[in-house]
Amino acid sequence: MKFTALVFIVFVVGVMVSPVSIRATEVKLSGGEADVTCDAVQLSSCATPMLTGVPPSTECCGKLKEQQPCFCTYIRDPRYSQYVGSANAKKTLATCGVPYPTC
Repeated sequence: MKFTALVFIVFVVGVMVSPVSIRATEVKLSGGEADVTCDAVQLSSCATPMLTGVPPSTECCGKLKEQQPCFCTYIRDPRYSQYVGSANAKKTLATCGVPYPTC
């Protein structure tokens, strides 16, 4: 488990310094249109809950709600899929009241 956590932390740091990020220009949200930038680094506050199953912070839940339109993008991306598709990630989403997407 420690190795997995270390790999994820190294991955998140690598994404932060990478000049390439996943982008979604316009995503429809219920209640209107909004621009959402899909950026997995925004979910860094969720790394520990998604890896270990500990309760997520208020910050993590807020970021999950902001990035919710991007989840299918993350699930389809091999760089993120093992993290966002894990049992602990689903538990974190449920704790935050964010439904796991059907893509």
